[in-house]
Amino acid sequence: MSDSAGAPDGIRVSDVMATDVEFIAAEATVQEAATLMGEIEVGALPVGASERIEGVVTDRDILYRLVARGRDPAGVRVREVMSRSVVSCRPTDTVRAAMDLMAANHVRRLAVTGEGGAVVGWLTLADLSRRLLVDEAPVQAALRALTEPPA
Repeated sequence: MSDSAGAPDGIRVSDVMATDVEFIAAEATVQEAATLMGEIEVGALPVGASERIEGVVTDRDILYRLVARGRDPAGVRVREVMSRSVVSCRPTDTVRAAMDLMAANHVRRLAVTGEGGAVVGWLTLADLSRRLLVDEAPVQAALRALTEPPA
């Protein structure tokens, strides 16, 4: 893509990422994690703290590693079902680089880490799609054409 302001090569991760990141402790129960995920309407939570991320627990982790196996969410700790590998990027990275990282690692979200390695944000496919699709002039024009009566 070109380097125009709306193209992935021209947008920085810091322009798109969420900066209000909720963490869950590895020792919390999966039930607590699922409850928090529902309350804040997210599909994943980073595990640990901003200074030391230990993993990520996703709705898919809960589904496949707990529900499908008939385990009790109140008796299982997040550390038992979380994904331990955490893929991260920097706030200064381009959205194109972040998308490439997501694709290469088959993940839907990235921790965004600052200079010292602490988590300073969270980037998801939903964040990217909102910015790249909804904010794009051609998409807006197409949506208007679909919703406005002909002249």
